[in-house]
Amino acid sequence: MKKKYLVPVMPLRGGKVNGQDGVKLAEFYSDNGADAILLFDLAQSDEEHEQNIGLMKEITRAAEIPVYAGGHIRRTEDVKKILYAGCDKAILNYGRESNVDMTEEVSKRFGKEKIGFSIADETQLTKELDEKGSLILWSGSDTHCPYTGELPVISVSSAATKDAVINVLANKWAAGIASVYFSTEVADFMGLKEEAAKRGLEMNVLESSIPWSEMKTDADGLVPVIVQDYRTSEVLMLAYMNEEAFQTTLRIGKMTYWSRSRNELWTKGMTSGHFQYVKSLSIDCDNDTILARVSQIGAACHTGNRTCFYRDLVERENETKNPLRVLEDVYNVILDRKVHPKEGSYTNYLFDKGIDKILKKVGEEATELVIAAKNPDPEEIKYEMSDLLYHAMVLMAEKGVTWEDITKELANR
Repeated sequence: MKKKYLVPVMPLRGGKVNGQDGVKLAEFYSDNGADAILLFDLAQSDEEHEQNIGLMKEITRAAEIPVYAGGHIRRTEDVKKILYAGCDKAILNYGRESNVDMTEEVSKRFGKEKIGFSIADETQLTKELDEKGSLILWSGSDTHCPYTGELPVISVSSAATKDAVINVLANKWAAGIASVYFSTEVADFMGLKEEAAKRGLEMNVLESSIPWSEMKTDADGLVPVIVQDYRTSEVLMLAYMNEEAFQTTLRIGKMTYWSRSRNELWTKGMTSGHFQYVKSLSIDCDNDTILARVSQIGAACHTGNRTCFYRDLVERENETKNPLRVLEDVYNVILDRKVHPKEGSYTNYLFDKGIDKILKKVGEEATELVIAAKNPDPEEIKYEMSDLLYHAMVLMAEKGVTWEDITKELANR
């Protein structure tokens, strides 16, 4: 049996989601157990459509789960905008004839894995869809879907209670459900998954590759846990787990520990709001230490510091050479120059001259790199590549593109 997925729906209007901050809502869904997010662009004008595309970009940056988007698709260019905003799939509304007509074109141009279909008419559920897309959103009956092809079918349902949602998921044809039941910041995705699992459904939950019994605990039945920020690899804190804390962490998706001082279970953030959402748990070679990579909200340390390791005892002079860290540091300096201009700064000179000057320099540096690559001395490539990357980062800052955007796109290829 394939795992069933929970997909909250986010209607976009005027760059908002029902008047709420769409980015924070997407972060909540991503951290709290949703499996994907479905965006519907309900724009009434081209201006509102552009606002919603801007919000899509922010949401895809914030969410760590797949994002699908549909609505306001009139032409191929609209599909391109959705995908370039970072969405994993563009959803064609098969209730609109023009969307049906453009299927062949967008499938070939962007790849069928980037295309989904929103369908309410049973007669449109044909096996031919298998060759043109990768997902079906079925908004017909909650209990019946005549599709017999290979694509996963997500039920777009009006189910508004836990039992109703699970009943929809119980259908063999349903790979998941998108429901108004999830469209709230109090949606308990992990609790719903636990309840569905009890009824025999296979859900996308956290599962350990080895049982707790195979871990080597100390005399008190505890295992130390090193906690690390999943984005930056910064070490945040050290804590301890017993079996109950470990199983609770898997069940709710939030780091839960055993407090040795209070002699009780505690979920990090329950009082402070500084939750740690699980991204991965690893075990060391001796099975006696856990490495947790987490999404940290706020400060990890009770002192208010980001990390508990904020005081240096001994430090030799050193230079950071982590490639992405270096690129991000340089990019952040460029961004700072844009916000806080500095007299005599070459970066500010480029920003003041505008996009045409920046593009001219990118072109010149690209040409110089090509010439350097034709010369026998490989050292020239190092210098010319550095110049090109710097000017490319100025362009990124000018157009609002981040290294996270770039690395995410590369990872998807």
